[in-house]
Amino acid sequence: MVHTDVSVELGRRVARAVGEALGLELDPEQAVIRPSRRAGVDYQTGVAMALAARLGRAAREVAEEIAAALDAADLVEPPEVSGKGFLNLVLRADWLAARASALPGEERLGVPLTEAPRRIALDYSSPNVAKEMHVGHLRSTVLGDAIGRLLRFAGHQVIPHNHIGDWGTPFGMLIEHLVDEGLTEAAGAGSIGDLNGFYQEARKKFDAEPEFASRARRRVVLLQGGHDQTLTWWRRLVEESAGHFEQVYRLLGIELTPADVYGESFYNPFLADLVKELGARRLTRVSGGAVCTFPEGFTNRDGDPLAVIVRKRGGGYGYAATDLAAARYWLEERGATDLLYVVGSPQAQHFALVFAVLREAGWLMAEHHAEHIGFGSVLGSDGRAVRTRAGGSVKLVDLLVEAVDRAAEIAEPRALPPGQQAAVARAVGIGAVKYADLAHDRRRDYLFDWDRMLAMDGNTAVYLQYANCRARSVLRAAGAAPAAGTPVLLTDPRERALLLRVLEFPAAVSAATRGHAPHKLCTHLYATARSFSAFYAACPILAAGAPELRASRLLLAALASRVLTLGLSLLGIETPEKI
Repeated sequence: MVHTDVSVELGRRVARAVGEALGLELDPEQAVIRPSRRAGVDYQTGVAMALAARLGRAAREVAEEIAAALDAADLVEPPEVSGKGFLNLVLRADWLAARASALPGEERLGVPLTEAPRRIALDYSSPNVAKEMHVGHLRSTVLGDAIGRLLRFAGHQVIPHNHIGDWGTPFGMLIEHLVDEGLTEAAGAGSIGDLNGFYQEARKKFDAEPEFASRARRRVVLLQGGHDQTLTWWRRLVEESAGHFEQVYRLLGIELTPADVYGESFYNPFLADLVKELGARRLTRVSGGAVCTFPEGFTNRDGDPLAVIVRKRGGGYGYAATDLAAARYWLEERGATDLLYVVGSPQAQHFALVFAVLREAGWLMAEHHAEHIGFGSVLGSDGRAVRTRAGGSVKLVDLLVEAVDRAAEIAEPRALPPGQQAAVARAVGIGAVKYADLAHDRRRDYLFDWDRMLAMDGNTAVYLQYANCRARSVLRAAGAAPAAGTPVLLTDPRERALLLRVLEFPAAVSAATRGHAPHKLCTHLYATARSFSAFYAACPILAAGAPELRASRLLLAALASRVLTLGLSLLGIETPEKI
């Protein structure tokens, strides 16, 4: 049976040819079948060059032997060898047409489900209580949501958890400030208003007024000791923040709910036992009055072992202890096989240390997988962190509202009923912000640029959305999309180019999912939109003349729309009917 991902199928065939021609066992993935940039060539592999180095032979000679042994006449034209030893593959026109004709009946457009589903605990967003989310939270939230969608679509069970900062010493000063401001009775969703201002006022008093600082420290002791009234006021602060978080998540269309919140306070009851158990396993020792563990293989610049503080000198717990407790909870209590953390790249060493301690303690075993999915920063036009004119952090909700307002200027009011204008502006504006983030390699910083992200051309969400609107417009005018089995006629190179993009969709989704790399899917969707635009401009669809050609081109337009719609939905981006 031919695999629905043509690159996977070609990889299998090439691997078998390597075995027959050279007597070598090759994993199909090692065949590295890639779409070719060379005109007249669909796919290319340089596997012969890699094998030639192992065999001590000329690469072209090896490539010619693989080509001769390749059993793929049902899929490709006779293969050719070029350059130093590249194997060039061109898909047969009749196979392409038959595959395209069958695709309308495939809900997943050829994207296979995983054969080995995992139970994945996905940690992302993780804002702090009593502070409004700012632009620095954008990447974790948007990336985490897209990664979760991709993993679910692949067939994995994903359990999102929002590890909010809702515990610790800052809450002493926040609760005391709440008392001083007379908000203890009224405190609740919306009663504080400016959370950032509230936090800054509390911090200013803490730093400037010894009496207030003393009260704040006593309040921390009461909080950690379970004092009823203090806990009530603490819960109100958490509820106040939750309202702000929910507002941002609703605007962004993020799949996090209050049920997904597992704050630091949730893990607090586990910390004492965790430290005891690490000690019982002889993994801790006291250093400078703090209880630390020193995982093997980690040293500082001077060559001294790196410490992971699990209990501070004063008796409090380090945030590494909370992360260890959280990981243990998800592995042992919730049965997770994988732990994924979508957190900024500066935390790479922290997570490497945490994972090492988990392994040494026997909690993270061979059958488990733990990974830090790091990312770079969002920068302003000056190459520095995005700031307000006053120099403060940009509130994420303000940025999103501005995105919707700017997008409203793109949509043509006369083309949309009044009731749809707001929905389209939201889809375009929020989509622009999310796509601008996701289209960049997550490991790198990127510049936040309103004009670029809302441009109607280039690799932007609105360009993809507009191309999709064009395709849907044609289908609406036709009355219906062609059904599976409609014959496909490839009479123009742009028809073939578009169909190739459609058939490459499974490989793009797979690459984005495996590498937690949404930008790879973005790159493919942009290529698909460009191919559709070229096809739309050069190949009449409704006015194609012959009914068979009209139906064929309608089917291609429908497939392009389905790729764009499904692909953008996997990124958490809406696709309006009109713009």
